[in-house]
Amino acid sequence: MKDFLVEVGRIAKSLAGRDKDKFFMICEVSDEEFVFISDGDYRKLSRPKLKKLKHLKLTPHVLEGIREKLMSGKKVFDAELRSAIMKAGYNSSNDERGV
Repeated sequence: MKDFLVEVGRIAKSLAGRDKDKFFMICEVSDEEFVFISDGDYRKLSRPKLKKLKHLKLTPHVLEGIREKLMSGKKVFDAELRSAIMKAGYNSSNDERGV
């Protein structure tokens, strides 16, 4: 199994909790055990969820455009994040990638 780098902008699938099987983007790395995640719908960027890394499965995809905006301090809209996740082929009802 290939491990991916934990970084801002990486798409991850929730493996546990109420949000199980939903896809999120890592919007902040808290420490080596926790990250903040958001999807622009269930969890807005203004209130990201703190989640343990062991409850996430990282994907190979990084949303570079969103990542750059977050790192430079620019405003990222929830709709923009939702759209980017869907364009990458991930949404809660679409799990054909086997992630």
